[in-house]
Amino acid sequence: MTRTRRYSGAAIALALFAGACAGGDDDDTAAPPVTDASTVAPPAGSDEPAAPTPAPSEAPADTRDPVVVTLPPDTTPDRVSGGTFRYGLNAEIDALNPTNSALTAAPGLAMAAAVFDKLAEFTPDGKPVPYLAESFTPNAEFTEWDVRLRDGVLFHDGTPLDAEAVRYNFAAQYESTLVGLALKTSYSGPEAAEVIDPLTVRFHLLEPNATWPSVMASQLGMIASPTWVEAAIVDPTLNQQPVGTGPFKFVSRSEDSLTVFERNDDWWNGDVYLDRIEFRPILEGAAAADLLRNGDLDGFHTVSPEVIADFRGNDDFVQMENDASDESFVMMNASLPPFDDIRVRQALTYATPRASYIALIGLGVVRGADQMFIPESPYHNPAVVQEADDPARAAELVAEYCAERGAETNPITGTPVCTNGKVNIEYQTSGPSVLLTRLGDLLIEGWNVAFNVDRQELLQDSHILEAALGQYNSVIWQGFAAPDPMMEGVWLSCRSIGDLSLNFPRNCDEARDARWLEAVATLDEPTRVAAYQEIMQMIHDAYTYVFLTHTMWAHVLSPQVHGVCDRTSPEGVALACAQSGTIWPATIWLG
Repeated sequence: MTRTRRYSGAAIALALFAGACAGGDDDDTAAPPVTDASTVAPPAGSDEPAAPTPAPSEAPADTRDPVVVTLPPDTTPDRVSGGTFRYGLNAEIDALNPTNSALTAAPGLAMAAAVFDKLAEFTPDGKPVPYLAESFTPNAEFTEWDVRLRDGVLFHDGTPLDAEAVRYNFAAQYESTLVGLALKTSYSGPEAAEVIDPLTVRFHLLEPNATWPSVMASQLGMIASPTWVEAAIVDPTLNQQPVGTGPFKFVSRSEDSLTVFERNDDWWNGDVYLDRIEFRPILEGAAAADLLRNGDLDGFHTVSPEVIADFRGNDDFVQMENDASDESFVMMNASLPPFDDIRVRQALTYATPRASYIALIGLGVVRGADQMFIPESPYHNPAVVQEADDPARAAELVAEYCAERGAETNPITGTPVCTNGKVNIEYQTSGPSVLLTRLGDLLIEGWNVAFNVDRQELLQDSHILEAALGQYNSVIWQGFAAPDPMMEGVWLSCRSIGDLSLNFPRNCDEARDARWLEAVATLDEPTRVAAYQEIMQMIHDAYTYVFLTHTMWAHVLSPQVHGVCDRTSPEGVALACAQSGTIWPATIWLG
């Protein structure tokens, strides 16, 4: 079936922003807790001395991102300077401007790590600590946060990093059709960032957020040169030539081929060892693996279970793994027939051959997922169990639905919602991809007991766009990757539903939103645990997602790559060396 598509420029931008969420060619199928006591000042107006504040130190470290296999700090006494680090990415991105580009996907975050620093960064156990910022200070209600910047930091073009630069970046993000969608649920306008003095910015929030510094360890905390951002508004080609404060400076970029950075000898946070970094988009994990074995790459990231399994136990290479990033799931559009009826959403859930999916697609590498938290997370709700593999129950629900509403029209397929006692749906995926085709074959075979399925394969940007516009029935998706669950609210909030929606299922639950705000507003761990566990039950009971697996990310490196896990904050606090599909190149050296 062919459908006519007309998209606005704004909508196309959104599709690129959501790129972390859709299943990609290498898929098996797009933030942050609170700064510790040594780095957060006491609430404004408090009588306490400006010593460490106990409340932020008690904020939980979300264990969604434990590294399953990681590297110990490098003990080699003498680092070697020089050389080019060649890294394979599993996709390309549209541009490298954190104020208006899709840097939430793993390839974007990986390249951004070379050229941009963030106001905060994460420790290995998931706590944000100041980085470009010197401190974060909340008011008593956690509705305002003062960010104090480090003095003397310069952007690559010589522009100083100051409070006005941070304010300008925030305003540009808020006004962006793309990035602004993620801000409008938490801030009233671009004026929500206020300059207090040359090195202090105050952020005004719509609601209390006790773990807000986590936001500054995401794309929203990447600070670009305001001189460059302003120039890029006039000349959009400059969006491909980023200017930050980071350890590497931009050299050149050929989209879908090669992006190159060179060492920033004046980096504010220490020595940089590599001369150059080359990022190469290589869509298939097997192809990247061949290039690494042949010496044409020094490393790559992948979520391919086959490739991950192939490198396990291979002493010729180093592999870091992490399955606490994002989840793979089927997502349904609850705003249109037939999935506006919960019985049909339940039927698709019961008809899903989840056990076969985990065995045949996961290959023993990935774990089944019932919710967005892995079992090791304090927020995991053990009572939430994903239904599936019950075709008889699916058929019963569909028979009941078709008897009542079968003559209605499915606005996506243009056919009656039911034909011959089965529900007509479109299943949409990106492609072309051998893996996604196999995955679709498996799902559709299970669904056929109760559904007539029309498969629609689109290029990834169109696939994401149709989800954002609500022009889909069901899709395969990947998401919920934030280290702090506070950041996931944007994908679930009623406020995120509109013509362009980040709440892709378009399922509004005001009680769920209220519970989320309760969790975000406190540092009391029992309260947060109870709230997030209840939210997991609410998400389950809405039947808008069929959770399949926890995505396993792997970084495969040549043995000549050293120093990956040596990065620290300016105060010497150890920082995470891998998060989902990102590693940081500042401390890497070759030898």
